[in-house]
Amino acid sequence: MNRFERPPLRPGEALVEYLDGDFKVMRPGHFVYCAVTGTAIPLEELRYWNVEKQQAYATRDAVIASLGIKKTKIEQ
Repeated sequence: MNRFERPPLRPGEALVEYLDGDFKVMRPGHFVYCAVTGTAIPLEELRYWNVEKQQAYATRDAVIASLGIKKTKIEQ
């Protein structure tokens, strides 16, 4: 599997296309998985994603981790 291939979807997992400021559900489901933590994110709680990488993130900290940015003491 190369980096552009996705693993098979699990039952209940939605297939989503991430757009600028919105997302489009390509295959109905209840959740997507966070690219960093692997936790299930219900679609109604999905707030963070990367359009270029087509990845979802559970929290803002997961977004920061995906970018390789280390948090400073002030941010913690």
